[in-house]
Amino acid sequence: MSAARPPWPVRAVAAIGRPPVTAVRATVDLWLVLVSTLAGVVRSYRRGGRRPRGAVLEQMYAIGNRSLVFVAVTLGFIGMVMMYQACLQFSRAIGDLSQVGVQFLRLVVSDFGPTLTAMMLATRVGAGIAAEIGSMKVTEQLDALRMSGVLPIDYLLVPRFLASIVMTVALTLIGSAIMYGAGGLTAYLSFGVNPRTFFDPAMVMPRHLVLGLLKAVTYGAAIPIVSGFCGLRARGSSEGVGWATTAAVVGSSFAVITLDFALSVGALWFFGGKL
Repeated sequence: MSAARPPWPVRAVAAIGRPPVTAVRATVDLWLVLVSTLAGVVRSYRRGGRRPRGAVLEQMYAIGNRSLVFVAVTLGFIGMVMMYQACLQFSRAIGDLSQVGVQFLRLVVSDFGPTLTAMMLATRVGAGIAAEIGSMKVTEQLDALRMSGVLPIDYLLVPRFLASIVMTVALTLIGSAIMYGAGGLTAYLSFGVNPRTFFDPAMVMPRHLVLGLLKAVTYGAAIPIVSGFCGLRARGSSEGVGWATTAAVVGSSFAVITLDFALSVGALWFFGGKL
């Protein structure tokens, strides 16, 4: 007598294989973390909300103040390297450096400033969030919070979510200014570009500022969501926490790049190519 044939969902899963099913399940879980965090933000500002007092300010200090030197130094050096290479190529190709400053400022405001700042935060802040939440997960501290009637996402992720948005915008403004200033200094010392010509904001439109601000807010929201999601999926012991930390850095960086592409294409379509 032949064995009973399994039902069609089981046969479909077997035909597709485990990786696509795992990817779909992870996408659904990530979406649930995002929705739960947004709901937690609403709950935290309602009467009787359980967000710890001063938690957002504490996280703003941890995310913003402790990343300030790292972001400032990194974006300063990147601005110097980019401007040196741009001037070198412009001088070889057309020999005119009068437009290099205004074009560089437009790119810094609308793209380089927020994206590079978020990439730096993804490596430092994302890893920290995933390591902290992952450690609490494997030591069953999250279960203890649930038994006390506290939702872990409200207690841990909501303050980091709010703080990350605010401080990503602030660090983007500071990092962009340092990047632009370092580029101008490099252009002046290495190629003799007139500072009055370089520091000319005439080509920057409000739409560039709006796009840069939108990117900073979106990146600031995505980094703690992806990192918290990786921390909540930690299993086992310290090995699982290490996996969660690595996954948070990779996932947050990939999210920043993906969002950069999506927002840039969307803005190009919305403004009819006038970016």
